[in-house]
Amino acid sequence: MQRASRLKRELHLLTTQPPPGITCWQNGSRIDDLQAQMLGSADTPYEKGIFNLEVVVPERYPFEPPKIRFLTPIYHPNIDSAGRICLDVLRLPPKGAWRPSLNIATLLTSIQILMNEPNPDDPLMADISSEYKYNKQTFLKNARQWTEKYASQTTMTLETTDEENHQSAANPPKDSHISQKRKGSSISGLSKRPCSET
Repeated sequence: MQRASRLKRELHLLTTQPPPGITCWQNGSRIDDLQAQMLGSADTPYEKGIFNLEVVVPERYPFEPPKIRFLTPIYHPNIDSAGRICLDVLRLPPKGAWRPSLNIATLLTSIQILMNEPNPDDPLMADISSEYKYNKQTFLKNARQWTEKYASQTTMTLETTDEENHQSAANPPKDSHISQKRKGSSISGLSKRPCSET
């Protein structure tokens, strides 16, 4: 099966040569259910944050892109309250830029770039986008606060201790009262395409 053999190769590479600041592993016994973790980059409001993501690989992979979403809340114009990411490489043409030659490591790197360089002109979260464009200091302050609250190692440790001692500290905190949205960027010269709500 093409998907299984390709995923085994990709997971091996992700384990032995992970992109900087990114880890990805199989979640349990299912090869199509992956978890990823991304470190917030230096000199961004996400610095020192640890962000957990879910990667679901469809049956038709690599002809269809994986579905990736943030499990850790993040204050970003291009990522919504459900963790959905608006990024052209996560969508099939003609609206998206996914190609079978791309892989999970490339997608995670693209998401990391989008984290560092939001695209406020194509937002999923209009209010955060407006703040990013017209009141950058407030945006940076809010994004830092969210990172400290939801993505710091301290937050995760406290959540684990308070809720379930046997839970891994890597599990993201859950908060159902969060409201925010996100949209696209591009890598490797791929053009930016609008992300319509699904």
